[in-house]
Amino acid sequence: MLEQFALFIISFLANLLSSLAGGGAGLLQLPALLFLGLPFSVALVTHKIASVALGVGASIRHLRSGNMDALLALFILATGLPGVILGAWWILAFPERLANILLGILTIGLGLYSMFKPSLGQQSVPLNRTLAGYSIGGTVLFVIGAVNGSLTSGSGLFVTLWLIRWFGLSYKEALAYTLILVGFFWNGVGAVTLTTLQAPHWVWLPALLMGSLLGGYFGAHLSIQKGNRFIKRIFESVTIAVGISLLLRVL
Repeated sequence: MLEQFALFIISFLANLLSSLAGGGAGLLQLPALLFLGLPFSVALVTHKIASVALGVGASIRHLRSGNMDALLALFILATGLPGVILGAWWILAFPERLANILLGILTIGLGLYSMFKPSLGQQSVPLNRTLAGYSIGGTVLFVIGAVNGSLTSGSGLFVTLWLIRWFGLSYKEALAYTLILVGFFWNGVGAVTLTTLQAPHWVWLPALLMGSLLGGYFGAHLSIQKGNRFIKRIFESVTIAVGISLLLRVL
């Protein structure tokens, strides 16, 4: 019971933070599973399945606001999901150490970029809604999807910033798309694909799923109540922390 309670608390805090920033649940949850003794492949699949509940909890809250563009949502799914499937297969052959180093550096870069752009994501100004714009935007979402399907740590943060930088969404709008589409659909497809390759640690999943569900819901509620500037600060803090965590993991 003590172990299950600890897993619930870790999952709740990790997903509360993730739903405020648009990603980063793996900062706490995945290392905790590794620390508790799971092999990397088992911990990865277990974390991926649990993270789907984050999307469920956040979706319940965000869908009530009704501010999503259905066509943009379908575009994000259509371009990202193939990358998720590819990444879930690719992770088994790619050196974990090198992947974590590259992802850590890129994630820190996201936070620093946002910090040095004070007006970034504070208002919604539609950008790149042309054929060329969608082509470039979709290609990048495919690549991010591959990262999501493989390493999981911080991939939602990339989607959040890309939607802001390329398509002109505000932080609050981008957060809703990321939590619903990445948190539920991308993670769901990645979880199914990874489960066909490696069985999760089923005994720990109930506590992790409950923590992810509640953390996702309450984090989404806070993000809706707070403004874009608050979300921006959380995003910057989480991205830099995730990047440092990834780099420390390989030292």
